[in-house]
Amino acid sequence: MGSTGDKVKGKANELAGKATGDKTQEVKGKGQQTKGDAKDAVAGALDPDPEE
Repeated sequence: MGSTGDKVKGKANELAGKATGDKTQEVKGKGQQTKGDAKDAVAGALDPDPEE
């Protein structure tokens, strides 16, 4: 799954966890979002300016 997919799925899990009071699902969602952010950071470090 790509970074955007991780972020979207993570946000959905976080919101579902908040709505149902399920802290485990909420934390899992935050973790997925962090995973997406990490993938973006790695991609940016490997290719800081893709237009060049």
